[in-house]
Amino acid sequence: MKMNVLVLALIFFILAVAFQRMWINFMLSHDIGEAIKNYGPKTHLKKRGTPGMGGMIALCMTPLVVLAAYWLDASDVKTMAYIWAYPVISALVGLADDLLKIFRKSSEGLRSLQKLCLQIFVTVPWACAAAAGGVYLMPWLRLDSLVGIPLLTFLGVGILNAVNVTDGLDGLAGGSIAISLVSILFWAKSDPVVISSVLGLALLIAFLWHNSNPAEVFMGDVGSHFWAGLLLSLCVTCRSLLYLIPAAFIFGVEILTVAIQIAAIRGFDRRVFKMSPLHHHFELLGWGESRIVTRFWMAHVIGITASTVIIYSLCRGGGA
Repeated sequence: MKMNVLVLALIFFILAVAFQRMWINFMLSHDIGEAIKNYGPKTHLKKRGTPGMGGMIALCMTPLVVLAAYWLDASDVKTMAYIWAYPVISALVGLADDLLKIFRKSSEGLRSLQKLCLQIFVTVPWACAAAAGGVYLMPWLRLDSLVGIPLLTFLGVGILNAVNVTDGLDGLAGGSIAISLVSILFWAKSDPVVISSVLGLALLIAFLWHNSNPAEVFMGDVGSHFWAGLLLSLCVTCRSLLYLIPAAFIFGVEILTVAIQIAAIRGFDRRVFKMSPLHHHFELLGWGESRIVTRFWMAHVIGITASTVIIYSLCRGGGA
């Protein structure tokens, strides 16, 4: 089965690279590009007009991926449904936001409250289904569904927004998610999770082929929501929800800096960072984009490693 997974991953990678190129050409031919926020770093203004919604390719290829995963492991269709359902329904929220930006020819799509309500709306039903048999923080630590459903809803909305705010530099969010998916392969024991991680990684690397600096296409909210949803669903399916902490390490850091900045401004009328999320702070310090992305990838690897060691120690202690 391992060889079959790798062969299929290679096929999906090649297809996704080709489809992504077709998507870029389509967007350029119709003069559809990203509108850059005026209040962001001025260096980003040169990116105006770059095609967006690159996550559409992964979303559209999901049915093929699920069919391939089913062909590789038909023993657990229900698990495959749990894994891929949340990325898809989450991506639809991001898609609505992206389409509004295009129609308005603006960098502003859904209002914050609108997006939050839609995120909760799609997360709660999935959380109810996923928590039907309880939610496992670790294989030996089960939470009742009455606790699990609100916890999954909170984490779901949190990871969707965390990945979204991290998607601000060429390759930053995509590369970080790729690192997260690789890390999942080290501790995942379930065949559906391994298969889904490998095939998902193939689609993501195909996106990064066109998203590396200087980016030919941006992920868009549809992409950030899709990949965030996949990270959460993989951790839930592994019965190791605590592993979302290392898998989402850099995303957690990024959204935490946003929360700190908002609290500091509203509570003390002061800024902790030159601009949030954190990658913008380093941009305003004069760091180059590639330098920031590379350093953040390194920090993500270190954070994943350190937090995984801690969680693994807790797991061994709890299982003893």
